[in-house]
Amino acid sequence: MQDLSDFSASRRYTEALAVALHERDPYTSLHCDRVIALSMELGAACDLPGNELAMLAVSASFHDIGKIGIPDYVLRKPGGFTPDEWEIMKTHPARGERILRATMLPDAGMIGTVVRHHHEQFDGSGYPDGLAQHDIPLMSRILSVADSYDAMASSRVYHRKRTHDEVLAVMQTEVNRKFDPAVFEQFARVIERSASRTQ
Repeated sequence: MQDLSDFSASRRYTEALAVALHERDPYTSLHCDRVIALSMELGAACDLPGNELAMLAVSASFHDIGKIGIPDYVLRKPGGFTPDEWEIMKTHPARGERILRATMLPDAGMIGTVVRHHHEQFDGSGYPDGLAQHDIPLMSRILSVADSYDAMASSRVYHRKRTHDEVLAVMQTEVNRKFDPAVFEQFARVIERSASRTQ
């Protein structure tokens, strides 16, 4: 059992990580804040137990922490990536896992695994490991849906903000390919009454 000094150190580490992420990329930091709220609502709707909801919250907080290691010319590029740049961007989930496993966080191994797999796709076409269906951890499947919704519902230099109806229409076409249909079904219910819903 970890003693209280370990938990205090863990909290300091996570606070430092949050500050580092905000300093590196304020957009990503704010995106993570919104993804936490969506993930927690969806996780509760999927009947995750309390300990897994707690892990999901931390995973959502730091799902993009690996972007700290992505060079500026890729991270801040105002347009589409070249194939080489895309390969660099695709390293951020594994980088995030390594960062999180190096902390003293309780359940750092599981949290790192959730972060590693949040860009896997239900049909096996995602990255970094090409996992499919229920080989992808449930928390990663939940995080994928929340992350995708907020990314499409937010303005970036390379795409306009989409409306709620536009985002859901796009996501619906990606069920069974990108998203777990059971998780998306719960999300479609949750988002209609969520304070995190875009207009």
